[in-house]
Amino acid sequence: MTERLISSCRRQGRPLSDCHNSLIAYELDSTSAELGRNAVLNVLSSMNVSCDVAESLVGSWIRTGDYLFEAFQLAPANFVIGNPPYVRLEDIPVEVAGAYRNSYPTMTGRADLYIAFYEAGLSQLREGGVCAFICADRWMLNQYGAKLRSMVTASFAVETIVEMHQANAFDDDVSAYPAITIIRKADQRDALVASAKPTAEAHGGRLLAGMVNAMRSGQGTSSAIPDLNCALVHTWFQDADPWPCSSPARLALLRRLEDDFEPLESPSNAVKVGIGVATGLDDLFITKDQSLVESDRLLPLAMARDTLSGHMKWSGHYLVDPWLADGLADLDAYPRLGKYFEQHAELVKRRNTAQKNPNGWYRTIDRVNHSLTTRPKLYIPDIKNQFNPVLDRGETYPHHNLYYVYSDLWDLEVLGGILLSAVGQLFIEAYGVRMRGGYLRFQAQYLRRIRVPAPGSISAANKEELVQAFRERDRKHATDIALRLYGISRRELETTLGN
Repeated sequence: MTERLISSCRRQGRPLSDCHNSLIAYELDSTSAELGRNAVLNVLSSMNVSCDVAESLVGSWIRTGDYLFEAFQLAPANFVIGNPPYVRLEDIPVEVAGAYRNSYPTMTGRADLYIAFYEAGLSQLREGGVCAFICADRWMLNQYGAKLRSMVTASFAVETIVEMHQANAFDDDVSAYPAITIIRKADQRDALVASAKPTAEAHGGRLLAGMVNAMRSGQGTSSAIPDLNCALVHTWFQDADPWPCSSPARLALLRRLEDDFEPLESPSNAVKVGIGVATGLDDLFITKDQSLVESDRLLPLAMARDTLSGHMKWSGHYLVDPWLADGLADLDAYPRLGKYFEQHAELVKRRNTAQKNPNGWYRTIDRVNHSLTTRPKLYIPDIKNQFNPVLDRGETYPHHNLYYVYSDLWDLEVLGGILLSAVGQLFIEAYGVRMRGGYLRFQAQYLRRIRVPAPGSISAANKEELVQAFRERDRKHATDIALRLYGISRRELETTLGN
């Protein structure tokens, strides 16, 4: 930057004093800042800049201080470039962390410090300006990045994201899921998403950057450098929706499906997605003893283990149910239920939900909706490697490790066949974050966003095949039908799933 700036001044015949505010760099550590100043002084010396002028420029350019506290006082910038520090809030002194949170409202929940750097950098841009960071990409998916994603989609344009999880992004080994993001203060247009393989480094940054720019301008192809997978995405995400950018091909297909099909939970599908009951004390609220309390206070409860075979096999568990249709049951009207809760009152009242509701101390965390029991529904267990939708014909109520899907419009076995397919898996792979051990979260927030064909658009023959595939747990057969319904080639699907 220094070389280009000085060369530009000389080419235009402008005095170097015009450059005093053209570059501003912040470094919190004074020793590191001094190293930076010396490095730039050496460059200026090699360009025959006098010592006095060089000292003056470097003193103006490289500042020792906290950028997050001083960014508000800086002039609008054309470019904000950086590698923000990855620091968890719990590792920062409480008073400093509080000041950061007060200054940067996108820092919510368990946000890392880099969230504040993004907000500061973006806020400093003038119209058309660009913020270019290499940084951890977890904010694109996690809940703590929701406000920052909303900020970006409301007022900025995502131009380029280069995921570098497998590439050697830094000299030292850093477990940070890095990505380069280029975000401009402009209207959103096409976005380029790329993924660097471990061997991409051998091509050099200049060549890789040239390829990315060529792709963005429509003059390059995704096969120009096989070590950098690229895809051009024509529509970006809205509001706080997560950005599943780890696979460019998957993202491009996902955006196409999102444009062409309706979400699972939408008025046109008449689908409801929810989660089972959380008790706050399963050891007391769940039993197999049919004589423990009054029979109508025992609700057949489906557990995640009941779905392992792909078919609902109830294990005989019951919820000790404190709820009536109009509220909590009167314990005086149910003496056995009352006696049971009183025997364990100390434990039951210790729960957070009991302390918040002292008059209803024996309630479960979630209220029971008894009409759900008799509804046919699909159960979807959380934390699995693969989608495992299982049909309950209206005989049990779900535990909180099970999500449920019901509809007044869909044949649930047809819908189950679609979800069982590799296309259903594609959505969860894209939307969700893998946990340690490689397991996926099958949560309501992801299930609701799955796109499905309109039920009326599926032929009777395809419906029959989907039902058969669902009943036989035949993922390949279900996938063959789903590919036909979504207009996806098998090669395209295999490319996006990486197998």
